Amino acid sequence: MTDSGKPLAIALQGCAKTFPDGTKALEPLDLAIHAGETVVFLGPSGCGKTTTLRIIAGLEEPDAGGKVLFDGVDVTPLPIEQRNVGMVFQSYALFPNMTVAGNVGYGLRIRRTPDAEIRARVAEMLAMMQITKLADRRIDQLSGGQRQRVALARAIAVRPRALLLDEPLTALDAKLRDTLRLEIDSLLRSLGITAIYVTHDQAEAMALGDRIVVMEHGRVAQIGKPREIYQRPATRFVAEFIGTMNRLTGVLQGGVFTCKAGTLAWAEAPRQATEILFRPEDIRIAESQETAGLHGTVAAAFFLGDRTRLFVEVGEARPLVVESTARRDFGHGDAVRLAIDPRGLLVL
Repeated sequence: MTDSGKPLAIALQGCAKTFPDGTKALEPLDLAIHAGETVVFLGPSGCGKTTTLRIIAGLEEPDAGGKVLFDGVDVTPLPIEQRNVGMVFQSYALFPNMTVAGNVGYGLRIRRTPDAEIRARVAEMLAMMQITKLADRRIDQLSGGQRQRVALARAIAVRPRALLLDEPLTALDAKLRDTLRLEIDSLLRSLGITAIYVTHDQAEAMALGDRIVVMEHGRVAQIGKPREIYQRPATRFVAEFIGTMNRLTGVLQGGVFTCKAGTLAWAEAPRQATEILFRPEDIRIAESQETAGLHGTVAAAFFLGDRTRLFVEVGEARPLVVESTARRDFGHGDAVRLAIDPRGLLVL
């Protein structure tokens, strides 16, 4: 497990986790992660994503029969220090009694790396994370974003074959999260390292993942590329957890969907359905000269600068969400006609 020059292929075979009190945190999971791939585990709190990460790291043992394989070698009995993986925690887990440089070099000292090599590697990591000027600072003198960079530098200083990140941006404000998300993506691409990233943030998952593993109640709900997960969700849970999903109930027959809001032509529709789903970007306010079979009433309008987010009542339990780029004002109670792109329609 010491070849640091090559990214790691990771496989989970029948990995489940039951805690001593009987809580089933993870149902049996089989998953292959390719060398150099970034896989994001996405889901709400308590769905099993962090438990899975900790099993891969060696911080938790799977139930009897479960196996973790690194390049085909069973590492299930090995603790984290023998697996050559780097880990970045949500809390950063930095040592407050050490300087920035001391934190970054800690893993190297544990491995008894020669002093000259430690100094060179620490300098390299600080430069990569653009925190060279902070080398002698104490951890309590750093901002949240700076601490995150230190945690990343410490994790990759030992040149791990896989990097495991457990909700590393949760504690940061929205603008800083966006900045660091871009930096982490650039870092992972430049390192060519196998990365496993845990988050409940859909935007992070979409931005960073080569593949996304959506989890629900300790089970995998869907695995796929970001575009596939978003545009072709496999279950209702995935459809409603990822982004915003609109819903219309009615009758679909003969290529026409009829509902309380009117009728919608869908030539390539399944033979029948009582509900269709679609994203806000697939519905728009119809132009005055267009023929539009759906109509509704504006319940609320929020101007967001580049667009207006409309909530349109159409007789359903929930209003439809429409993202409009039209250069006009919308008021409560305005009657609107709606056009939907059939290519965005889903039946689950």
